[in-house]
Parts: sequence; C-alpha cells; structure tokens
Amino acid sequence: MLILPSRRQFLAGAGAVGLSTGAYAFDIEPLHRLVVTRYAPALPRWTPGLSLRVAVLSDFHVGEPFMPLDRISEIVDATNALKPDLILMLGDYPGGRVMWRPIPLVEFARVVAGLKAPLGTFAILGNHDWWDDRTAQRTRRGPCEAQRVLEAEGIPVFENQAVRLAKNGLPFWVAGIGDQEPFVIQGDPQGRDDLPGTLAKVTDEAPVLLMVHEPDIFTEVPERVSLTLAGHTHGGQVRLFGFSPVVPSSYGNGYAYGHIVRGGRHMIISGGFGVSRIPVRFGVPPEIVLLDLGHPPAVAALRS
Repeated sequence: MLILPSRRQFLAGAGAVGLSTGAYAFDIEPLHRLVVTRYAPALPRWTPGLSLRVAVLSDFHVGEPFMPLDRISEIVDATNALKPDLILMLGDYPGGRVMWRPIPLVEFARVVAGLKAPLGTFAILGNHDWWDDRTAQRTRRGPCEAQRVLEAEGIPVFENQAVRLAKNGLPFWVAGIGDQEPFVIQGDPQGRDDLPGTLAKVTDEAPVLLMVHEPDIFTEVPERVSLTLAGHTHGGQVRLFGFSPVVPSSYGNGYAYGHIVRGGRHMIISGGFGVSRIPVRFGVPPEIVLLDLGHPPAVAALRS
C-alpha cells in the first residue's frame, strides 16, 4: 500500500531540502570546491607541432568570507601543480559589494605573484577593477589599482596590447583588450577596448590567443584569432541542467559558459572563482580552466 506523506511532513521535507541546498550554494560550492575544467579544442590557424598548456584564471573577487587569502593560495598552488606553460588572468580581482570584509589588492597581488609558468603570467582588467576603484571612477582614467599592484609584482596587465611568444621555436601571440564597460555605472557606455588596434599589433601569421573580460565582443572577433578567452559571467553563478537563469550578457545563455563555436571561431568562457551580485554559486563550481592546445581534440570538457 502506498502511504503518502502528510502536508506537514511534505513541507518539513521540502524545507530541509531547501536549507541543505542553500547551505551548499552559500558555503560549500563557493568556498570549498575547486575543479579543473580541461579543454583540448582543435583550433583553426593553429601551428602544427605547437603544443601548449595554458591555465586560465578569472574573476577572483577577493574578499572575505568568499575569497580569503588562503583560498587564493590554494588556487595558486593548484594552478602551479598543473605545470602550465602559460597563465592568463581575465580580470575582476576586487570583491565587489557582496564581500563582508575587503582585502587590500596589494595583498592579493603578493599571493598571485607565486604563480609559475615558464612563458609567464599575463593579465587583463575587468569591469570590477574599474567599478571598485573610486579614484578611477572619479577621474575616468587609469591605471586603476588592480593594474598597479599586479604590475608591481611583475605580472603584465594588457590593455589593447599583444606580445609574441614562442615554445620550442614555434611562435604564437597573446593579446588582451581593455574592459568594455569600465564606467557604465556612471552612465557612460564607452569602453576602453580597442579590438582592431590590438590585432593590428599582430605582425605575422602565428596563432593568436585573445583575452577579453566580457564575452559579448566575440561577435566582432575576426577569424584571424584562434581562440578567445573570456570571463565575467561566472557561468551565470547558478546553473541547472546547462541553463543559467541570469547571465550578464546581451546574448543570455548563448554566452554564459563553456566552449562556444560560431562560424568556425572559438571562444571559451570561464566560470571563474568568486561571487558577485549574490553570494552563492550552484551548479558552476569555482574552476581553473586548463587548455591543452595542439593536442588531440577532446569530445567534451572534463572536470576533475
């Protein structure tokens, strides 16, 4: 005989599930989970024989309780253990309004200075690097604090720049654009990005890895770029069955997360590490993105 729960039992059970889910989203996933999401895409215009391992780190949003310094140290150690050739940081280093206690960016920079890769660590800025800098907002000028502290620790911060690197004698380019919405909270939609000017600095046919913060500019990225790397969305921060209810992109879930291919052009959007707007993560755990480029293509992204 089927015995159905009473209304009180049902509500109690639903409440317990809701509480446990909330505890997971508020505490366990953002604070205690860290995954490595691996991609090995077959990229266009990639040099045969160029094998490159790249770690991509995005959206730290440093501050307590969700991103304390010991959590950043954990991310640094986990990244170094992957032995990448190159490390790319995609912006949004300050914590934003959801943090209960800010951590000085100079302390954050000292920790991430421990990142190690033979071809170097390179960074760009995101919207919060500008929004959280009151002086930069008042003057509408840079460099903002995040850039100053990272460069003081020897991490170059690109704003519409490109550099030619090589591994085993095979060259490639790393390019990075300025943020696309640095002053939008002041009602100014003008960005600091210059995609054509950045790519004009690429002077040969070697493959290009392009760092952007907000993914929406991908519609303007030409086929000349082998791979665009973006952050900003946090994968929607709440993601169920591949769907994110809220995505800070004009393209919604189309540009929320993961490996996106449009007309032969490739973009990978990182879910990042931190929280913004709401202090929870659910279904999109903090992640280090690990790219194995020039390797056999993976069928899908693998999390470990």
